[in-house]
Amino acid sequence: MNNKCKESMLYKTVRPILKFLFLNLYRPKIIGSENIPKEGRIILAGNHTNNFDCVLLMSSTKRCIHFLAKVELFKGFKKVIFSNLGLIPVDRSKKNPDALKSAKMYLENEKVIGIFPEGTFSKTDELLPFKIGAVKMAYDTNTKIVPFAITGKYKLFSKDLKITFGKPLSISSDLYLENNNLRDLISKMVGDNR
Repeated sequence: MNNKCKESMLYKTVRPILKFLFLNLYRPKIIGSENIPKEGRIILAGNHTNNFDCVLLMSSTKRCIHFLAKVELFKGFKKVIFSNLGLIPVDRSKKNPDALKSAKMYLENEKVIGIFPEGTFSKTDELLPFKIGAVKMAYDTNTKIVPFAITGKYKLFSKDLKITFGKPLSISSDLYLENNNLRDLISKMVGDNR
């Protein structure tokens, strides 16, 4: 196994603590987590609503998730923390062959990638257009995508928050069609779970 793809000790240390705090403070409903394979490569792709979305995903599976994250998070002291959590920096202002290459390397080493194809928070209930990276890396590495939908608000003790995971999807070579289909599916999942 590539040394860069080893599971992050920092991630393994902080995940149980974050999960305990998060589940007790926000009390989310987690539906369909059995759709995340217990081993082997997989991509988790869904809508992006809040900075806490990553913690919600981390709380939904025992597996270490390598998130694609905006490059702005890798500045100053934060760079040490986020780099040691196994995050992959992405410059959203241009194409990212290095980010895609790193993500594929993790997948080829049977790891989990977490990605928000919108690339940023949607300020409305309507999903933004999806960037093609999720379906491209899925097709290039013969990896299935587990779609997820986050609904509700991050309010303390409200039990309003929900994350729903769909069945794993195979991706064909028509990436633009697959990207639109993925967005449509996640949009429907969001609508169905409101």
